[in-house]
Amino acid sequence: MERIAAIERNTKETQISLSLNLEGGEVSAETGIGFFDHMLTALAFYAKFGLKLKAKGDLHVDAHHTVEDVGIVLGQALRQALGDKQGIRRFASAFIPMDEALCHVALDFSNRAFLYFQAETPQERIGDYDACLTEEFMRALAMNSQTTLHIRALYGSNAHHMTEAMFKALGVCLGEASRITGQGVTSTKGVL
Repeated sequence: MERIAAIERNTKETQISLSLNLEGGEVSAETGIGFFDHMLTALAFYAKFGLKLKAKGDLHVDAHHTVEDVGIVLGQALRQALGDKQGIRRFASAFIPMDEALCHVALDFSNRAFLYFQAETPQERIGDYDACLTEEFMRALAMNSQTTLHIRALYGSNAHHMTEAMFKALGVCLGEASRITGQGVTSTKGVL
């Protein structure tokens, strides 16, 4: 069973092309936002996913549309690649430290979209990236993948470290929860 997806999204604000392979492969992310590319690369690496992403957005306005739309497209690709979710583990949780920062992510591929996000960062900007955009990305990802996603930055004093720990923890969880561990749907209802 191939667990892959390819999505294109073209709007007046962004043009995005994304391919995703849950079984692994090359990782590249080109959004025009250096720190965001770094985070997407870390996410795919720790999930052990193959990811090829090219996004062009209205960065002369700001990075909001690009970051949110990448979350939308990645969420759609996850949903497509997971298919009927037969045999997947479904749940995952990870605590990831990065230097002084500690972040926790828990998720459920439940077909019920929800985001709980508690992660105030002490600095507003990380290079050319607005730290508040992390929540926008996570919301778009959760809604479009139909995932229940909880993210907490437990503590930290450096926005870069805190944000990177969130993306790494998310990657670990995506990889674990999407792993095939059995047969059938992991649900007492028999369906998600």
